[in-house]
Formats: sequence, C-alpha cells, structure tokens
Amino acid sequence: MSQLRLKVSSVEALTDKIRAVTLTSADGRKLPGYQAGAHIKITLPTGGERHYSLINSDAETDPSHGTDSYRLGILKEAASKGGSLFMHALAPGDTIETSAPKNDFALASHDGPAILLAGGIGVTPMISMAAELQRSGRPFEFHYSGRSRPLMAFVDEIEAACGDALKVYCDDEAERCLDLAGLIERAPADAHFYVCGPRGMIEAARERALAKGFDKERVHFELFDQPEEQAGDQLFEVEVKSTGEIFTVAPGRTIIEVLEEGGVDLVYDCQRGDCGICQTTVLEGVPDHRDVILTDEERAANDVMQICVSRSKTPRLVLDL
Repeated sequence: MSQLRLKVSSVEALTDKIRAVTLTSADGRKLPGYQAGAHIKITLPTGGERHYSLINSDAETDPSHGTDSYRLGILKEAASKGGSLFMHALAPGDTIETSAPKNDFALASHDGPAILLAGGIGVTPMISMAAELQRSGRPFEFHYSGRSRPLMAFVDEIEAACGDALKVYCDDEAERCLDLAGLIERAPADAHFYVCGPRGMIEAARERALAKGFDKERVHFELFDQPEEQAGDQLFEVEVKSTGEIFTVAPGRTIIEVLEEGGVDLVYDCQRGDCGICQTTVLEGVPDHRDVILTDEERAANDVMQICVSRSKTPRLVLDL
C-alpha cells in the first residue's frame, strides 16, 4: 500500500477528549479517493500504526474520485500506548506519514434499509455512510449512542445533515437510552445492520440479529478497541506445523507479535479481531476466542482462530502455518 505524506491543515476540539483533524497533501496534490467506511493508517514515531476512519458528512460531495482533504475524529484514550497522545498533540503545519485509504467496512449492495448503529467514537465511519446513502437515495436509519450528549462528537453536524433519520441516545438520560433489542426486533427482514463502537455493543447487536433470524452476512461491523489483557492470562506455546518451531506467548503479548519476531511470515490487518484476515486453522489445542467475527457455533468448533487477539485455553496450540 502506497504511503502518503500529509500536512495538518486544521485541528478542532469537539469535546474534552475528541478532536477533528483535517489533513491535506504536503505537496498540494489531490488525495486518493475513498468510499464510506474507509480508513487510513497513521505511522507513529514509534514505528507503530493506528487506523482512523475518513469522515465526510456532505451528501453533495463524492470523495470517491479524489479529494482535497481527509478528516479524522481522534479520541484521546485513557490507556493510550502513544497513538492517541501523538494525534492529540498535532498542530497545523505538522506533517505525518499515512497509508492510502483502505476499506474493510464498505456499504454492501442491497435494496433494504441500512441501519447504522454507532457507539461513541465509532460514529466516524457512519457519518460517511449516511452521506453516501443520502447521495444514492437509499433508505437508512442512523442510531447514535453515547454516555452524554456533551461528550458525543459530531452530533450537531449529523443532525443538520440527516434530520429525522438520526436518533440520539444518551446513557445519562433514562428515557433516551438505546433499546438495542427492541430496535433489532422492529427491523424489517431485508435490513442490513452496520455497527461500529465498543466490543460489547458489536457482540450484543450481532447476537440479537442472529437470534432474530438475520443472516450473519447482513450484520457488518468494525471494532475500534482492542481486547485488554485479562487477569489470569497464562503463557502458552504455539507450534508452527510447517517447521515444528515452538514459540512461547506471554501475558500481554499476541501470537502475531511473537511469531513475527521469530521470523514467521504472517498475513494480517486490523489486529482487533474484526476483519478475519489473520484467521488460522487450529490443528491441536483449544483457543481462547477473543474476536468478534466468529459465531458461537464457529467458536465452539475450535477449528479456526484469529491470532491477532485470541489466546489459548490449553498449554499448547498447533497452528496450520
């Protein structure tokens, strides 16, 4: 994926913890186009990367054929490992390295309504989705949930753009809390759900939709957080079947991190357990599934696992690598 050198053109404080950052080409050229749901990867000074969704709320503007700027929403995370702190320290005139846009969360082609479910900073890809749906004349609902309205970024902007299609839910207002079960129960049979937000929200929406009889292909999602290290996590071994090499994965480390350090060539992307690219066949052992992509049945079978986030319930896993 080609790298871009971008300049910070503006920074806007939306809430105490969320900033909107607008980026333009450092050399004045037009930027590669993108469709709703796309993100760019920011290269951090440490060498790591962070994904941020591209935001466009203007239904009259189609960024798919090129654009003058990229707009991002950045949450300052309490347990930041440096990514959000770096992004919040950016000022106009600074330059950063990013990837070209990539889309793992695109709108599908369907006749039924798109039901957009956003939690917290997970609203960012939904803003572009709403604009694209409006532009193409497709039916949609936009449900945005947060702790409190003053903490919900972009809410006024979305209301102005979407009107009655937007419903806002606040945890601190009992009469305005999101009834996820009721919303899915009332959804038409030809609906598609697009969910972005905390892991619990995604898992609940997926579980409810599948229980209601919706095919899993109708539930699209993107996860913005990564599973935290859990108390009681133990070290375990991973055997690479093709070579017989054995690696030890300690608490706080991922299988991908350890195997890459050992020279194993791996294919992966999100490192959050929501894209499926790193899915690997399990030949022996029992995985401790921590992704959001497998169904309950697939987890129970223990035939595959997402090695970016999942661990092991047994002392050793043998993987088909």
